[in-house]
Amino acid sequence: MADERAEILAGAAVLAVAIGFTLYAVQGAGLMPAADSYPLTASFRSIEGISVGSEVRLAGVKVGTVTELALNPATFFADATVTVRSDVLLPVDSTILVSSEGLLGGSFIEILPGGALENLEPGAEIEDTQGAISLITLLLRFVGGAGPSDAEAAP
Repeated sequence: MADERAEILAGAAVLAVAIGFTLYAVQGAGLMPAADSYPLTASFRSIEGISVGSEVRLAGVKVGTVTELALNPATFFADATVTVRSDVLLPVDSTILVSSEGLLGGSFIEILPGGALENLEPGAEIEDTQGAISLITLLLRFVGGAGPSDAEAAP
């Protein structure tokens, strides 16, 4: 009888730890919004490199996460929902863009605050967006058209 109780208690403890770890991992990955945050939406031409759980940064500091991505069938833009810490109040003329940590680094969402006196309300849309810039496209433009034109190169 005592052995059965010990086994049941040990099993319950292992199950409780597993559930706690799962909830911690889900919240840390950005799949579940933090309690002290508010949602904002934005529509991007391209959101390449961003996924649910990607960081949202302001001045290089993580202030939120991407919680939802969907294709808008009417505009063919990527609609994103991000959550931002409730202590970060963003002006209504703020800009949101897809940034990269460098040539080989990952992508993240960056917010550039504006100068308006009014702040965005929870659920508001940030209208000034800048999508992802493809490195391959930039390299092809540089290689294909960076030199002087034929008329300028002739002696």
